[in-house]
Amino acid sequence: MTMQLDKADQELKRRIAQRIKELRVESGEKLTEFAYNYGKDKQSLHRMESGKGATIYSINKFCKTVGITLSHFFDSPLFSDSKK
Repeated sequence: MTMQLDKADQELKRRIAQRIKELRVESGEKLTEFAYNYGKDKQSLHRMESGKGATIYSINKFCKTVGITLSHFFDSPLFSDSKK
């Protein structure tokens, strides 16, 4: 049984993907380089940046990889109430 995401959940999914890409781009590394340097699978990282396959667990692992907390990840203007 697959659950259909409502518009708010789809928007959250898009923002999470955008935040992951934003943090990777801030590192100054391209996708392949970033994945290699952090021991990540390039395809998995690409899926996360495309809004697919990002769970709270994978987001947490991503945060640990780039040296930030989950709080810092979600403490972005992307997730502020004014954007809802």
